[in-house]
Amino acid sequence: MTTVKDIFSKDGALANLIDDYQHRTEQEEMAQKIFSTISKGQNLVCEAGTGTGKTIAYLVPALLSKRKVIISTGTRHLQDQLYQKDLPLVLEAVASVVTTMVLKGRSNYLCLQHMDTVIHNTKDLNYQNISDLQEIVQWSSSTKTGDINELVMIEENSVIRSKITSTTENCLGQSCPSFNDCFVFKNRKAALESDLVITNHHLLLSDMSLREKGFGEVLPIADVIIFDEAHQLPELASTYFSQTISSRQLLELITDIKIADREEAGDIQQLEGALAKFEKEIRDVRLVFGREDKRLNWLEVWENSSLSVELTKMMISFQIVLDIIETASQRGKLLDNCWQRAKAHYHYIDIYIETNNEESIRWIEIRGHHLYLNHTPVNISETFQKRLSEYNATSIFTSATLAINDDFDYYSGQLGLEECQTHVWNSPFDYEKQTCLYVPLDLPDPNQFEYFDAFIERTIKLLSYSEGHAFVLFTSHQALKKSANILSKKIKYPILIQGQAPRSELLNQFRDTEHAVLLGTSSFWEGVDVKGESLSLVVIDKLPFASPDDPVLQARLNHYSKKGRNPFMDYQVPQAAIGLKQGVGRLIRDVNDRGVCVICDKRVVKKVYGKRIIRALPPMPMTHELEDVRNFFN
Repeated sequence: MTTVKDIFSKDGALANLIDDYQHRTEQEEMAQKIFSTISKGQNLVCEAGTGTGKTIAYLVPALLSKRKVIISTGTRHLQDQLYQKDLPLVLEAVASVVTTMVLKGRSNYLCLQHMDTVIHNTKDLNYQNISDLQEIVQWSSSTKTGDINELVMIEENSVIRSKITSTTENCLGQSCPSFNDCFVFKNRKAALESDLVITNHHLLLSDMSLREKGFGEVLPIADVIIFDEAHQLPELASTYFSQTISSRQLLELITDIKIADREEAGDIQQLEGALAKFEKEIRDVRLVFGREDKRLNWLEVWENSSLSVELTKMMISFQIVLDIIETASQRGKLLDNCWQRAKAHYHYIDIYIETNNEESIRWIEIRGHHLYLNHTPVNISETFQKRLSEYNATSIFTSATLAINDDFDYYSGQLGLEECQTHVWNSPFDYEKQTCLYVPLDLPDPNQFEYFDAFIERTIKLLSYSEGHAFVLFTSHQALKKSANILSKKIKYPILIQGQAPRSELLNQFRDTEHAVLLGTSSFWEGVDVKGESLSLVVIDKLPFASPDDPVLQARLNHYSKKGRNPFMDYQVPQAAIGLKQGVGRLIRDVNDRGVCVICDKRVVKKVYGKRIIRALPPMPMTHELEDVRNFFN
């Protein structure tokens, strides 16, 4: 029988397949530990430092175990990389013959019914949309998977993409005329029959919710579930275990009612006027909150704004629409679907306004043109454990950032992982020689008015030493915008700003542009891999503490206080430490990389809690002298 050692040894199977193969002790040990954990039916939470090669370290034992396996990753991009690059290599190394499948959420697959609807309703499409639609129709007859990521000729932000996919709400299920050819259900059926399925956290958490509600599973029953990029799970689980309704959903419902009316009726009295009034009042509710994105406590807003007036008016209009489409719902499947959705939405908002439960948080999010009414559990650990236990599978949780000073208590507590083995494999990179950590003590405290100007001035100086080749990472969009306006005028290097283009495109531009400087917020703190001299400097403006005004954070801190714990030290500090580890982790991605990491927040040295955060970072030699940074680059 092939062993883990046979695969990873210096003259093993991987060495024969990979040019310049480097044996990494940490990688082999991790693979051995996971194989042992699976064999014994235990659970494992483990951290593998950057450069360990954790993907191959869990793929090898997963295949050697001969068990049915689900691998869940953080993003669709990582899914594709796993399936197209890493998995074929490991399958060859292990000489394993298994059926494998990559499964994504329904929004990634062409919906034939919606495509047909768009074909018959093109009056709102411009020339480019119609051109895109023609490409899609041609592609639809040849694609085997229906994965719209195959549509490389159509821009990611094309409006046509959302029109040709379905949602859980507007899917007609087995009533759909195209059900037998449906790509979503074909792919799900193939996944149920596969030995190894690669999915993502969004779909897995969605599957957990569907199982609990009795709607049937999307993913197969598995012996082993491996959560890669597992640090994302607590936040994502909080989202998926929440209930939400948005103004976007209501406006999409209105659009679908209009289409259903045209397709199946066309003569419903008073519908047009009722929908127009309902749409106006949805937008009036959104206008209560101004233009800025924000997160707000429901009760405070309800009691201190015109929200109660505008939302009451909206619900009256909503009831009128409901009454009209109820009488027409028997005239066709589309109209019936719209009526069922409308009932559910109305009921949710009605209950939301009235229900006040200490175990959940009611909060409002304003994002762009839309408003979201959210109901989020204060503590997700019990819910996560209950839903995970329904799979009855061995669970492996792994990431480069789960532990704080080799301690997993914070992470495990969030997900209720009480009976798990834990282990840390440190990065094989030589941080002592490859890096320098600069924490300037002469900058003002981040809470002081003078801080921003001093930060900008210091960043300009640092960029002159590194000659660009830098990420400047911010803890808020406001700081990013303000800094972008100034730095774009004051530095001579090409500057790339988050939001100017999709993330993948910005990263490609950064790699291809000499001396580039990229400015980004949270989405660039993790999951970004730039090797070589292109990235030699990472500047972080502040410690990534969540906004104290955030209603979800406030509720969770109160929860910690009621349990007699210190909410700052037990929740906020660990959360900031893991976030900072992610940001710092962008710098060194290869054994030959060199660079400087800068944390422009002296609290990390001056405050007692700062020492705890510093100890959680890789062992980088620290300096407080700007001249040392200059010498490093020289």
